[in-house]
Amino acid sequence: MRNYPIDHILPALKTALLHSPSAVLLAPPGAGKTTRVPLSLLDLVPDGNRRIIILEPRRIAAVSAARWMSRLLGENVGGTVGYTIRFDSCVSKSTRIEVVTEGVLTRRIQRDPGLEGTAMVIFDEFHERSIHSDFALSLCIDVQKALREDLKLLVMSATMDCGPISDVLGNAPVITSAGSSYPVEERWSPDKFAGRLSERISGAVNTALRETNGDILVFLPGAREIRSCNEALSRLLSDTNDISIHPLYGDLPFEQQEAAILPADRRKVVLATNIAETSLTIEGVVAVIDSGLTRRLQYDPSSGMNRLVTINVSRASAEQRKGRAGRLGPGVCYRLYSRQTFDAMVPFASPEILTTDLSSLVLDLAVWGVHEPSGLAWLDAPPSSSWESARRLLTELGCLDKLNRVTGKGKEIAVLPLHPRLGSLLHRAAELGCPSLGADLASLLSERDVFRGGPAGPADPDIAARLDALSFWRDRKKAPDGADPWALKSTDRTATQLKRLISGKSGNSSRDNCGVDIVPLLLLSAFPDRIAKKREDGRGRFVLCNGRGVRIPPECGMAKSDFIIAANLDAGENAEGVVHLAAELDADLIRRELNRNITGIRKVEWDRREGRIVAFEEERLGEIVISSKPLKTSDEENRKVVCDAIGSMPQLLDFNREVRQFSARVALIAKTFPEEDWPDFSDEFLFSHIGEWLAPWLGGIRNAAQLAALNVLPALRARLTWDRQRLIDERAPVSITAPSGSRIVVDYTAGDVPVLAVKLQEMFGLAETPAIAGGKVKLLLHLLSPARRPVQITSDLKGFWNSGYQQVKKELKGRYPKHPWPDDPWNAVPTRRVKSRM
Repeated sequence: MRNYPIDHILPALKTALLHSPSAVLLAPPGAGKTTRVPLSLLDLVPDGNRRIIILEPRRIAAVSAARWMSRLLGENVGGTVGYTIRFDSCVSKSTRIEVVTEGVLTRRIQRDPGLEGTAMVIFDEFHERSIHSDFALSLCIDVQKALREDLKLLVMSATMDCGPISDVLGNAPVITSAGSSYPVEERWSPDKFAGRLSERISGAVNTALRETNGDILVFLPGAREIRSCNEALSRLLSDTNDISIHPLYGDLPFEQQEAAILPADRRKVVLATNIAETSLTIEGVVAVIDSGLTRRLQYDPSSGMNRLVTINVSRASAEQRKGRAGRLGPGVCYRLYSRQTFDAMVPFASPEILTTDLSSLVLDLAVWGVHEPSGLAWLDAPPSSSWESARRLLTELGCLDKLNRVTGKGKEIAVLPLHPRLGSLLHRAAELGCPSLGADLASLLSERDVFRGGPAGPADPDIAARLDALSFWRDRKKAPDGADPWALKSTDRTATQLKRLISGKSGNSSRDNCGVDIVPLLLLSAFPDRIAKKREDGRGRFVLCNGRGVRIPPECGMAKSDFIIAANLDAGENAEGVVHLAAELDADLIRRELNRNITGIRKVEWDRREGRIVAFEEERLGEIVISSKPLKTSDEENRKVVCDAIGSMPQLLDFNREVRQFSARVALIAKTFPEEDWPDFSDEFLFSHIGEWLAPWLGGIRNAAQLAALNVLPALRARLTWDRQRLIDERAPVSITAPSGSRIVVDYTAGDVPVLAVKLQEMFGLAETPAIAGGKVKLLLHLLSPARRPVQITSDLKGFWNSGYQQVKKELKGRYPKHPWPDDPWNAVPTRRVKSRM
């Protein structure tokens, strides 16, 4: 048997697990930890009914590991080593090592909290930090502490800081193994290098084919880029038959994934996502081409939506990708980025538990009896915002009660290998006698889109088209135009398994005599928060009941619907999310199914855009309006709305000069006679207390034009008693009589001191500056030239006659010879006329 680097530390690992309930193993890719460690630990497990359970993050990795270990033992899978993945299992009574995917273990613990048939749980590739592995580890620690002190836990990782995980496991010993890899030459690309990714990949593959002799592994961010590069490389290599191209990503049919990792009779170019970083071994790879990119979901708790983003990988991931080229001998890693970009990468990727939807986690914990994150030990605790968002959704789905305890429905849904949304859909379908239709819908929504190209393929997101394609496949065993036969086959298989789970029968997956009109009803049971109403401008734009905008292609028929329910969407990269799968809704169905969430709102408000009162009665579901009808309002309601509108938009009122003058006159007297307690006539007070003084004068006013025509002076004067109005007129007169006999208006709005603007000639002979307020306030005189421009501003008229007048006369007499400019202003006749008319 071939020796592996891990073999040297196996004795130390066994000793650690004999004397400690848990251990941590750090070993780089290629050391042999996935296949050698479980086999070597079999002698620690007593013969009997107990097994070693190994968690793998992916189905293809679980099956591959089971097959490889069985091959080492000279057995078939299902003997000493078996596997259990979603909807597939290959184990027997003689199985002592069972490789499972993470969700399988979680459901097994829920059914059997003591894990009576398990002696040890091994967490492989823990550095990937999936939410399932974090949760499964927390549950196992809880089981170990409370029920099974003899349960052994082993966490294995290729690259991570082992200190924190050791602490969570109670200061578990850490065993480190060296790897076995050959030197890998790194070739960097300048950051300024531009071009489409598919073109860059094609160029790099062409170079690697010339410079190396083995298989080539290309790391790309997602399925879309893999399909694009596959097409480009197929054109590039169309003239050769000795090179095969294999895509490798999670949504691919199992058979295609196996073809990518198993040995072939010719050179292979494998186009893979990060699925090939650590958990899979692809024999024969001598060159790696790394795009430096990965794709991941980021969950927004406030909107309840995921956003699929493309980001740079971590340095740890980049190193793991590079290491894939050095398994068999010296290799080459072509990095499509610069050394500077590599140095700027984050050291490790963020744990999934910090960035993903926690609905399944919160439901599983509620079944476990834990209602708060603090109830378990975590390597990274779930974020509180995502936790609360998950609770709200689960309560809405009927999986949790108001005290956050799991309901009977929640327990039934938790055992299903589905997101709680789809579990709720399946549960409702069973209630309605439509388990097959429910299984079809849940399968279509959990598997890859049956139309080629995924959600970006067909223009129409109508889920009914997918149901029709699935029916076509079953009837004719072929895919309709535009559909992916592999996706249809996988969807059909999953639907059959789901139907068996909820009905206990293995019959065919017909529609149960349920029409497609049931589809919106079933979707409502899963996505009550995903109802969207068409925006007024149409064009495929909608708004969800949480207020977030979403869009569908404007050319599809559903774009004209008043309401849709978005079963598959993402937040998108712009302000609006993108709907990939949806169904039409009508208002009556929404009322019938979600009546408890619909609120009736009576609104009487000011429409800023139209400048008038609008009154209507609405049915609202969150931020969207289900229906609206006009409403009759009382005069009292109208007055209040108009007052509120003026308070927020003072420009609606015309405070003309006459109004400003009156307010300023009152303010002056209030300041001059503070002991008399005059009302506040400041703008700040008036506009913040509109209802107190203006409301009685607003009868019949409903729009901005009527408000603009309203004379508010009577309303202001009404704030004063008759005696106070008389005092205002006495103490702060609108005008005063000049020595010439003219009535001159006093400007009370010019500043702190009232201004009297009067022609200089009209004031001849007057010694004292005019005063108001019982002589307490002298006016500020603006003495005007014949052209009515101020030539002197003063509150000392006597001083002006004595010293300033002669200079003014000297400057203006020649300019205005028709006007009197006497040498002695004290004894001159005051006049407003020119000399010829005096």
